[in-house]
Amino acid sequence: MAFTRRTKDQLAQRVARDMFDGAIVNLGIGMPTAVANHLPPGIEIVLHSENGILGMGPAPAAGDEDYDLINAGKQPVTLLPGGAYFHHADSFAMMRGGHLDICVLGAFQVSATGDLANWHTGEKDAIPAVGGAMDLAIGAKQTWVMMDLLTKQGASKLVERCTYPLTGVGCVKRVYTDLATFECTPQGLKLIDAVEGLSHAELERLVGLPLRAA
Repeated sequence: MAFTRRTKDQLAQRVARDMFDGAIVNLGIGMPTAVANHLPPGIEIVLHSENGILGMGPAPAAGDEDYDLINAGKQPVTLLPGGAYFHHADSFAMMRGGHLDICVLGAFQVSATGDLANWHTGEKDAIPAVGGAMDLAIGAKQTWVMMDLLTKQGASKLVERCTYPLTGVGCVKRVYTDLATFECTPQGLKLIDAVEGLSHAELERLVGLPLRAA
């Protein structure tokens, strides 16, 4: 049976579905920013950005962008009633002080036990980009990763052991991908769900690691 990958919006919807009422959440640069546009109605999610914003809303409508109001990825955002601006040092104090419930980050690699590599590929010409990732990965109560499961060359980004420089050790709780959702545990990967038509055996073949069923 054929399977269809989740689109970027569908993946963002899948991540947003697991947010809980009252959560304070940081969305990392790249794919995670799209989660802001798919938060479930009827619950309050407070979005944080490390450049000094608390209470971000969804992306502005075309033509309504204010480039004095941007997130850490320099994308224009909106501010909800009650939102606030502050110095980025205070923002990092929130991150390092354990005040964030969830952060959603991109990644180059995630190990089966939750090690995260997302700031450098180790290649000579690569430009390192740490940003606030290390502070977020260790400071947030839960670190979730949102990424494509495979590289452009078809290699799994979920690995037994990361070969790229680490951002954090054992910090990733969940991995949301275009093909499946996983939980990282001390015993290895647990499969939460997969796209329709993708068998457990085929997914294990793509990942190259054993997957325990949820």
